[in-house]
Order: sequence, then structure tokens, then C-alpha cells
Amino acid sequence: MSAKRAFRESPEEYVLPGNSACQGCGSTLALRWVLKALGKRTVIVNPASCGCVYVGLYPRTAVSVPYIQMAFAAAPSAASGIVGGLEAKGETDITVMCWAGDGGTVDIGVSSLSGSAERNTNYIYFCYDNEAYMNTGTQRSGSTPLGAWTTTTPRGKRENKKDMTLVMAMHRIPYAATACSSFPLDLYEKTKKAKTIKGMRYIHILAPCPPGWRFDTGLTVEIGRLAVQSGMWLLYEIENGVFHLSSPTKRLLENPEKRVPVKKYLEAQGRFRTISNEEVKLLQSFIDERWEKIAELEGKKIFF
Repeated sequence: MSAKRAFRESPEEYVLPGNSACQGCGSTLALRWVLKALGKRTVIVNPASCGCVYVGLYPRTAVSVPYIQMAFAAAPSAASGIVGGLEAKGETDITVMCWAGDGGTVDIGVSSLSGSAERNTNYIYFCYDNEAYMNTGTQRSGSTPLGAWTTTTPRGKRENKKDMTLVMAMHRIPYAATACSSFPLDLYEKTKKAKTIKGMRYIHILAPCPPGWRFDTGLTVEIGRLAVQSGMWLLYEIENGVFHLSSPTKRLLENPEKRVPVKKYLEAQGRFRTISNEEVKLLQSFIDERWEKIAELEGKKIFF
């Protein structure tokens, strides 16, 4: 699908200008396309995160759909309650979604998220992943990659990033996918597909963050593209257990000469300024091994 066709299909804007997001925020770019795909009949539950800031202060808001702010660990529980209430009223055309950061997803909120996935509750969970607790000053999360500087890992994180999308897929939910704010049409199409599926759906979005990642605000889209082109971030979907690569990543799998060395991605961001040459080699080795593994997964069922 072209951008022109997407705008013809969904011309209305639900994330309004003048919001209080940081310049170059990947999260607001992603939310704009998510809401274009879902439409006006949508209810958002947002746990403590950057989203609670850029949506604005009562009585004004930058988002023109119902938007409920919730405690850090409680968004999946709140969404489950809203779904139950709507079902009891016979309201079947309203999409309930969570819009949560990586801290509220891979760390603090994972318990209630896992519970609603086990019950296959009928809502969509979006994690916009800026790879640290950005709203409170850039502290390490389980989603922070190896070697990245944060205020709580001043010499760089020593562990690899948690793969939350695969964790969710292993709950046997009907749909799980990755996306990136730098590939908005891919995100738009995956969100549209998720809207048509009943049950628990999970989409994990890489959302580059200029202040937290330490890059110029005009480079957000370029940094996200480098993440995908280097293999630091893979685009795929798992529908009813079957794994499929998305086009941007599949093309790189088929044409390895077009991949970008991970060093180029790392050097574009100040948060990797303390990473050692040995850690760069470890990351590249990890990525190369992952390319080999995903080639084996394409088109196959990953759970039985």
C-alpha cells in the first residue's frame, strides 16, 4: 500500500498538533498511524509512561479518542475490565487497546499482561519501545540493548534485550507482530489486520527517542531504518502460530549484501558512546546468528 492510498483510506487525524511530545518522538508518530488504522471507535488505556505526558493535561488533550491513564502495572487489567463492560452492553464495534512503553510492558506490567494473554482477552496491546524508562530520565529496562548507556548503566548495559514479542507469542495468542515507527505503512497494515482478529493481539513497536538515544531530532526516521537495515530490529508477524517475515526484513534476508553493519547504527547514537569494540563484535555476532535462525522459521509454526 502507498502512503497516498493510506491517507485516502484514513484521512482523519486523531493525534492532534501542538502536543507536548519531545521533538522527533517516534512514539507519537507510531500512535498517529495506529489510530488511523483503528479509527474513531477506539478506547486507549495508557499506563504511566511518556504517553501520559504528550497526551496533555486535563481538560485539554492531543488525542481525539477516549484515553484513560492507568497505574504502571494495571493497564492490561483495566483494558480487560473495559472489554468485559462493552461485551455486557453488546458494544461490538469498539476497539480497546493498551498503549504502553517498554518499562510498563517488559518489566512492571508483564504479570497482568501475561494473565490477559492467557485468557485471550479481546483487545490489542501496543508496546512502543524506546528501550529505557524515558519519562523518568532514561533508566535501564529489560528492553534496553547490550552496550547502551542509561543513567543506571553508565558504562553500558551488560545484557541483551528481552524478546517480548516471542514471549507473548508463546502464550498462543492469535496474533503477535513487530513494527517500527520508521516504517509507518507496515505498522498501519499490521494494525488493520489486528483489528479484524478476535482475542488478544500484541504489536511491539520500536520507537526511536532523540533525547534518550542521544541523536538529532531530525534523524528519528533514519535511525529506525538503520535499526531494521542492520538487523538490530526484525520486522515480522506470527499469526495463529505461523511465523512470517515482513517485507523490509525479508528483503534483507534474501539480499545480505544490502544489510548495514551494526557499527553504523551504533555510531549514529550517543547512548552507545561507551560501547567497547568487543561488545560491538558480540552484537554483530548475535545479529548474524539471528539472521540464520529466522531463515529457518519463515513460514513455519513456532508452537504446537
